Amino acid sequence: MTPSFLQPVPGGVRLRVHAVPRATRSEVAGLQGDALKVRVKAPPVDGKANAALCEFVADALGLPKRAVRVLAGETAREKTLFAAGADPARAAAALAPPDGAPAT
Repeated sequence: MTPSFLQPVPGGVRLRVHAVPRATRSEVAGLQGDALKVRVKAPPVDGKANAALCEFVADALGLPKRAVRVLAGETAREKTLFAAGADPARAAAALAPPDGAPAT
């Protein structure tokens, strides 16, 4: 079953993400409604948090950094990302929230 934050689309997957900048480390932190909550170390200045988020997702999916981009929510915490070439099943497994992570 595909998680609520992930949608298979032609050429890859679309992800709904709730980004939390200025964290102590970059990690999947659970779910925020129907979005994947991801903490990133970078501050939300000059696109650094968006770049860190895309890099984190790309690394988790085993994709090059250029394969992940922000489709919507460039300046918001709620973002839609596109991961080109990502397999939906592998993406669901790689980005699964940790067991016991709070759903807020």
